[in-house]
Amino acid sequence: MLTLAVLSLKGGVGKTTVVLGLAGAALQRGLRTLVVDLDPQANATFALEPAETSYTVADVLLGGRNQLAGAVAPSGWGPALEVLVGSDGTEAANAPDPSARKLSRLRTALSTVDGKDGYDLVLLDCPPSLGQLTRGALVAAQRAMLVTDPSVFAVAGTRRAFDAVQAERKAHNAELQPLGVLVNRFRARSAEHEYRIGELRELFGPLVLTTLLPERSAVQQAQGAAVPVQRWPTPAAGRSRPRSNTCWTGFYEALRNVPVPPGRLGRRSHLPCHPNPRHRRLRLS
Repeated sequence: MLTLAVLSLKGGVGKTTVVLGLAGAALQRGLRTLVVDLDPQANATFALEPAETSYTVADVLLGGRNQLAGAVAPSGWGPALEVLVGSDGTEAANAPDPSARKLSRLRTALSTVDGKDGYDLVLLDCPPSLGQLTRGALVAAQRAMLVTDPSVFAVAGTRRAFDAVQAERKAHNAELQPLGVLVNRFRARSAEHEYRIGELRELFGPLVLTTLLPERSAVQQAQGAAVPVQRWPTPAAGRSRPRSNTCWTGFYEALRNVPVPPGRLGRRSHLPCHPNPRHRRLRLS
């Protein structure tokens, strides 16, 4: 099982969008995947439409590791993708200066789902802050994916996130390594974006993934319809067919280093184009 923390210390860069894109790519690779929604906004939970649960990740992190099974549910994307559901109550578990015991709670809980019949990939969707939720994810993870967009504040946030990874590696998790820096919302004709990408490559070298994720309306449309972006149709005349995967190769590049157990090889999930995309309305309660 490979546990991957996906983080950014600047909000608004599309971190949860990247988690959802990675989840869709994992489905296509045939990886049994768990998405852990640690962000109190719980946007990943909303987009993945899991079945109703008795508990949430907040209950697990507040000391109820035995409640893990009751906080996990299959997603609406398919049985191979499950969700440890989030809620706004997760903020209660985001202590600004947590003890080592609190930092280890997520790792301890996830250790119960490891093994040959467990998950191939666990994706940890972290909030854009450096409290217990993000630090606990780094303690639980083997790899960390840093998400940024090509803007000056996001580049600065990526440096802070990289420093945080190194700090947790030294203090609590010697196994932790940065998997890469994934650039999201890239516009090819933007001189500012080109400059910031050059800056990122100077700072992080080969850690910056080759493929840049473009800014596309398909991302928001797919999220609104609760389907993987890889499944979203192009507006071809009279036809609905999947959008070219060349736009989303960054997700597959990020998963290249995820080990696939021999028994999983070749078991790819087919994600056909969504023929009649529906848009959900938010309900305020």
